[in-house]
Amino acid sequence: MKYPQYRQGDVLLVRVHRILTAAKIVSEKVLVLAEGEVTGHAHRIVNDDAVMLTTAEGATFVRLAKRAQLVHEEHARIDIAPGTYRVVRQREYEPAGIRRVSD
Repeated sequence: MKYPQYRQGDVLLVRVHRILTAAKIVSEKVLVLAEGEVTGHAHRIVNDDAVMLTTAEGATFVRLAKRAQLVHEEHARIDIAPGTYRVVRQREYEPAGIRRVSD
């Protein structure tokens, strides 16, 4: 079974069947998935039933009980189907090492 994926800039949401390790809630309702270090803009999910969770290993997940939108000031809004998603930040290599991409 294929699970949907959604990409907006340097943020990728990958639908998962379940979270395999213990996770704790870190945010609800308006979730900031990535803040723009350069522009100050942020990739956000706005949904009254949205929950962001993190694991001890540092993985971030979003749980949506109903359809939501992924928004950012410089990108088109993306409709996201209900479900649980792992949040993946894009990384890039440079001679000093691997780093997260910044907006």
